[in-house]
Amino acid sequence: MSWFSWANLVSISRLGAAIPCAYAVVEGVWVIAAALFIYAVCSDFIDGYIARKLGEVSALGGLLDHTSDACFVTLSLAAFAYRGLIPAPLPLLIAAAFVQYVLDSRALAGRTLRASVLGRSNGICYFVLTGLTLLSQLTEIPWPATWLLAAGWLLVVTTVISMLDRAWALFTSRLSND
Repeated sequence: MSWFSWANLVSISRLGAAIPCAYAVVEGVWVIAAALFIYAVCSDFIDGYIARKLGEVSALGGLLDHTSDACFVTLSLAAFAYRGLIPAPLPLLIAAAFVQYVLDSRALAGRTLRASVLGRSNGICYFVLTGLTLLSQLTEIPWPATWLLAAGWLLVVTTVISMLDRAWALFTSRLSND
Protein backbone atom coordinates (compact mmCIF):
# COMPACT_ATOMS: atom_id res chain seq x y z
CA MET A 1 0.00 0.00 0.00
CA SER A 2 1.33 3.39 -0.95
CA TRP A 3 1.90 6.24 1.48
CA PHE A 4 0.08 8.40 -1.02
CA SER A 5 -3.65 7.90 -0.68
CA TRP A 6 -6.50 10.30 -0.06
CA ALA A 7 -7.15 8.85 3.40
CA ASN A 8 -3.49 9.15 4.38
CA LEU A 9 -3.39 12.75 3.17
CA VAL A 10 -6.33 13.57 5.44
CA SER A 11 -4.58 11.90 8.39
CA ILE A 12 -1.30 13.70 7.69
CA SER A 13 -3.13 17.02 7.43
CA ARG A 14 -4.37 16.47 10.99
CA LEU A 15 -0.78 15.94 12.02
CA GLY A 16 0.03 19.26 10.37
CA ALA A 17 -2.68 21.00 12.42
CA ALA A 18 -1.24 19.83 15.76
CA ILE A 19 1.54 22.41 16.18
CA PRO A 20 -0.55 25.42 15.08
CA CYS A 21 -3.34 24.34 17.45
CA ALA A 22 -0.93 23.98 20.37
CA TYR A 23 0.58 27.38 19.56
CA ALA A 24 -2.89 28.95 19.45
CA VAL A 25 -3.63 27.44 22.88
CA VAL A 26 -0.38 28.77 24.35
CA GLU A 27 -1.13 32.21 22.92
CA GLY A 28 -4.78 32.09 23.97
CA VAL A 29 -6.09 32.53 20.44
CA TRP A 30 -9.14 30.41 21.18
CA VAL A 31 -11.04 30.84 17.91
CA ILE A 32 -8.10 29.54 15.87
CA ALA A 33 -7.48 26.72 18.35
CA ALA A 34 -11.19 25.80 18.17
CA ALA A 35 -11.20 25.84 14.37
CA LEU A 36 -8.14 23.56 14.27
CA PHE A 37 -9.67 21.25 16.87
CA ILE A 38 -12.91 21.00 14.88
CA TYR A 39 -10.85 20.27 11.77
CA ALA A 40 -8.96 17.54 13.65
CA VAL A 41 -12.14 15.87 14.85
CA CYS A 42 -13.80 16.04 11.43
CA SER A 43 -10.71 14.75 9.64
CA ASP A 44 -10.48 11.89 12.14
CA PHE A 45 -14.00 10.81 11.18
CA ILE A 46 -13.44 11.34 7.45
CA ASP A 47 -10.11 9.54 6.91
CA GLY A 48 -11.47 6.12 7.85
CA TYR A 49 -14.57 6.62 5.73
CA ILE A 50 -12.43 7.62 2.74
CA ALA A 51 -10.11 4.65 3.24
CA ARG A 52 -13.01 2.19 3.30
CA LYS A 53 -14.86 3.85 0.39
CA LEU A 54 -11.77 3.96 -1.87
CA GLY A 55 -10.34 0.60 -0.80
CA GLU A 56 -7.32 2.26 0.83
CA VAL A 57 -7.53 0.53 4.22
CA SER A 58 -4.06 -0.53 5.34
CA ALA A 59 -1.94 -1.05 8.43
CA LEU A 60 0.07 2.02 7.37
CA GLY A 61 -3.11 4.09 7.14
CA GLY A 62 -4.14 2.96 10.62
CA LEU A 63 -0.73 3.88 11.96
CA LEU A 64 -0.86 7.33 10.33
CA ASP A 65 -4.38 7.89 11.66
CA HIS A 66 -3.47 6.96 15.24
CA THR A 67 -0.15 8.82 15.10
CA SER A 68 -1.94 11.96 13.95
CA ASP A 69 -4.50 11.59 16.75
CA ALA A 70 -1.83 11.01 19.38
CA CYS A 71 0.29 13.94 18.23
CA PHE A 72 -2.70 16.26 18.05
CA VAL A 73 -3.99 15.53 21.56
CA THR A 74 -0.51 15.30 23.09
CA LEU A 75 0.56 18.70 21.77
CA SER A 76 -2.80 20.34 22.50
CA LEU A 77 -2.93 18.97 26.04
CA ALA A 78 0.73 19.92 26.56
CA ALA A 79 -0.22 23.49 25.67
CA PHE A 80 -3.11 23.35 28.15
CA ALA A 81 -0.74 21.92 30.77
CA TYR A 82 1.63 24.83 30.09
CA ARG A 83 -1.27 27.14 30.90
CA GLY A 84 -1.95 25.15 34.09
CA LEU A 85 -5.34 23.90 32.95
CA ILE A 86 -4.67 20.16 32.93
CA PRO A 87 -2.15 17.98 34.82
CA ALA A 88 1.37 18.26 33.41
CA PRO A 89 2.05 14.48 33.47
CA LEU A 90 -0.87 13.71 31.13
CA PRO A 91 0.71 14.70 27.78
CA LEU A 92 3.89 12.82 28.67
CA LEU A 93 1.91 9.72 29.57
CA ILE A 94 -0.13 9.94 26.37
CA ALA A 95 3.08 10.01 24.33
CA ALA A 96 4.58 7.11 26.30
CA ALA A 97 1.36 5.07 26.02
CA PHE A 98 1.26 5.65 22.28
CA VAL A 99 4.86 4.53 21.81
CA GLN A 100 4.10 1.43 23.87
CA TYR A 101 0.97 0.79 21.77
CA VAL A 102 2.90 1.03 18.50
CA LEU A 103 5.81 -1.12 19.67
CA ASP A 104 3.65 -3.73 21.37
CA SER A 105 1.41 -4.03 18.29
CA ARG A 106 4.50 -4.33 16.07
CA ALA A 107 2.99 -1.68 13.84
CA LEU A 108 6.40 -0.62 12.55
CA ALA A 109 6.73 -4.11 11.08
CA GLY A 110 3.49 -3.59 9.15
CA ARG A 111 1.08 -5.19 11.58
CA THR A 112 -2.29 -3.69 12.46
CA LEU A 113 -2.51 -1.75 15.70
CA ARG A 114 -4.22 -3.64 18.54
CA ALA A 115 -6.01 -1.42 21.04
CA SER A 116 -7.39 -2.49 24.39
CA VAL A 117 -10.85 -1.36 25.48
CA LEU A 118 -9.30 0.94 28.10
CA GLY A 119 -6.75 2.28 25.60
CA ARG A 120 -9.46 3.02 23.04
CA SER A 121 -11.60 4.70 25.70
CA ASN A 122 -8.65 6.80 26.85
CA GLY A 123 -7.97 7.87 23.26
CA ILE A 124 -11.52 9.14 22.92
CA CYS A 125 -11.36 10.84 26.32
CA TYR A 126 -8.15 12.68 25.37
CA PHE A 127 -10.07 14.33 22.52
CA VAL A 128 -13.05 15.02 24.79
CA LEU A 129 -10.81 16.62 27.44
CA THR A 130 -9.10 18.70 24.76
CA GLY A 131 -12.44 19.85 23.38
CA LEU A 132 -14.01 20.62 26.76
CA THR A 133 -10.94 22.51 27.97
CA LEU A 134 -10.93 24.49 24.75
CA LEU A 135 -14.66 25.17 25.05
CA SER A 136 -14.25 26.40 28.62
CA GLN A 137 -11.59 28.88 27.49
CA LEU A 138 -13.44 29.92 24.37
CA THR A 139 -16.64 30.65 26.27
CA GLU A 140 -14.86 31.97 29.40
CA ILE A 141 -17.01 29.78 31.63
CA PRO A 142 -15.03 29.59 34.89
CA TRP A 143 -16.71 26.70 36.71
CA PRO A 144 -15.38 23.73 34.70
CA ALA A 145 -11.74 24.38 35.65
CA THR A 146 -11.73 22.09 38.68
CA TRP A 147 -13.78 19.47 36.86
CA LEU A 148 -11.43 19.51 33.89
CA LEU A 149 -8.39 19.26 36.15
CA ALA A 150 -9.99 16.32 37.98
CA ALA A 151 -10.82 14.66 34.65
CA GLY A 152 -7.21 15.16 33.61
CA TRP A 153 -5.97 13.44 36.76
CA LEU A 154 -8.44 10.60 36.19
CA LEU A 155 -6.97 10.19 32.69
CA VAL A 156 -3.48 10.15 34.21
CA VAL A 157 -4.57 7.22 36.37
CA THR A 158 -6.37 5.34 33.59
CA THR A 159 -3.46 5.87 31.19
CA VAL A 160 -1.03 4.38 33.72
CA ILE A 161 -3.42 1.46 34.31
CA SER A 162 -3.71 0.91 30.56
CA MET A 163 0.06 0.94 30.16
CA LEU A 164 0.54 -1.51 33.04
CA ASP A 165 -2.19 -3.77 31.64
CA ARG A 166 -0.57 -3.73 28.21
CA ALA A 167 2.86 -4.48 29.69
CA TRP A 168 1.43 -7.33 31.78
CA ALA A 169 -0.34 -8.82 28.75
CA LEU A 170 2.89 -8.69 26.73
CA PHE A 171 4.87 -10.21 29.61
CA THR A 172 2.44 -13.08 30.13
CA SER A 173 2.14 -13.80 26.39
CA ARG A 174 5.92 -14.02 26.12
CA LEU A 175 6.05 -16.36 29.11
CA SER A 176 3.47 -18.66 27.54
CA ASN A 177 5.38 -18.67 24.23
CA ASP A 178 8.65 -19.73 25.87
